[in-house]
Order: sequence, then C-alpha cells, then structure tokens
Amino acid sequence: MSSPALRASPPAASRQPRRRGGFWPTVILLIGAGYCLLPLLWVISAATKLPGELFTTFSLRPSFNGGFWENLKQLSQFRGGQYWRWTLNSLLYAGGGAALSTMVSAAAGYGLAKYRFAGRDIIFTLLLGAVLVPGVLLAVPQYLLMAEIGLAGSYWSVLIPCLVSPLGIFLSRIYATAVIPDEMLEAGRVDGAGEVRIFFSIALLPMLPGLVTVFLLQFVGIWNNFLLPFIMLSDENKFPLTVGLYTLINQGVDQPGVYTLIITGAMVAIIPLVLLFLVLQRFWRLDLISGSVKG
Repeated sequence: MSSPALRASPPAASRQPRRRGGFWPTVILLIGAGYCLLPLLWVISAATKLPGELFTTFSLRPSFNGGFWENLKQLSQFRGGQYWRWTLNSLLYAGGGAALSTMVSAAAGYGLAKYRFAGRDIIFTLLLGAVLVPGVLLAVPQYLLMAEIGLAGSYWSVLIPCLVSPLGIFLSRIYATAVIPDEMLEAGRVDGAGEVRIFFSIALLPMLPGLVTVFLLQFVGIWNNFLLPFIMLSDENKFPLTVGLYTLINQGVDQPGVYTLIITGAMVAIIPLVLLFLVLQRFWRLDLISGSVKG
C-alpha cells in the first residue's frame, strides 16, 4: 500500500490560483459594445416605422405594421430605382478598388519582405509615415491630378486613388515575412521557376489569410468613403451610396418624408458589409487551424 507521501501530486495547472479582476474589464467592454451598437439598433428600429411614426415616437422597439416593406418599396421607386444604381456603384468602387489594392499590397509587401535592394529601409520608413497621413488631406491634390489627366468625374477618378494603400502594404510586408520561409522560395528557384511564377504559385497562397484582412479593411474604407467621390464626381448616376444619401439629406429639409428613405437606405447599406464578414471569416479560421497544426 502506497503512503500518502508517494501519491502523485495534483497537476501544476490545478494548483495555480484563479485569476481575479476580470469582472470590471468585461463590464467596461460590454458598455463600449452597447454604446457602439445603440445607433445601429436605432437605425434598424427606425427603418421599420412609417413617416408619421418616425418623429412622433422614440423607441428602440421595431414596428411590425409593415412599415419596413413600405419604406423599402418607396426607396426602390425613388427616381426610378436611383438608390440601387448607387448601390451598384458602391459595389464597383469598393469591390474593384479593394481587389486591385489587395493585389498591389500583396506584390509590394512581398517585394519589401523577401528582396534585398538599395533603399529598402528608406521606402519602408516612408511607408510607415504614409500610414499616419489622413486620406482627407490627399483628396484635393488627387482631384487636381485627375483633372490634369482628364479623368475627373469618371469611375477611374475614384478607383485609381484607392489602388495604393500604405496600411495594406505594411500589413502584407509583415505577414509575408512571417509566413513565407526563404527556403520555399529557394526551392522554387532551384526548380527553374521565375520570380513572377514563384509569387503567384508559392508565395500568394500562404499570404491569403493576411490578404483577406487587407481586402476587408480596404472594402470597408472605400464603402464608407465620402469626401473623395464627393469631390471627384458630379454625375448623380455615378454617385456611391455615401454621396447619394447625402443628396437625399439635403432634400429632406423640405420633404420630411424623405428621412424614412434615408434611414432605410442606411440600414440596407449595412447588409453587404455584414455578409462580407460572414463569408470571409472562414479564412481567418483556416489560418488559426493551420497555425495550430504547425505549432
């Protein structure tokens, strides 16, 4: 019979004291989350109310009298479906601009991470400085450049300034350094692959989870961008949702019923962002799984 002294001691993890002090940080985070979600909840609730109910009652409780479908019908009929034209323009600007910007960021970040050339550190330092420059400061110079080459007022005047993202290049460079081993690239060169083929066939796939993050950041940034298309565009048929809804706000001063259309349009404009996050989140999960397998 074994003595108590020879018995196995409990695992070290079970002897560790429980950490305390996590209650108040959790409460603060929940309060912050509620503060951020409150405007969204109000927009969802207000979009379900008829024009007569919008300014007479203030409540987060949605209305179930068919107000949302009536507002959506009126929004669809506004100027022959102008809202949906703005939506397609936003999808073009955000989707096309984010995709092109992600490819530019991937190539530039990969080059800065895996190639040695004169001035690389200077370029990276300038890149870090460019991340700190607000995009608002560049809107007017970009308009002057686009007007000089005759592209002001076109779709390209909104797409071209979005192609280069200092933050996207910075994130791609950091991610490429972390996930692409030099041995993999050397193996491709030994097999006779060119540098372009190595980038597309070997380097691009490990960078995919990081590039998804870059794409999402660019898509959300372009989707919510107001000042650049407001300065660049003069044709209402080329407006994105941000500028289009702004024109409705100006009309709402004389037409109070337009406010319900604006609120409904703002709520519908959130749906593509939510769907995009739900669709692309599996790439983040794939990255976490692959990281655990490698570990």
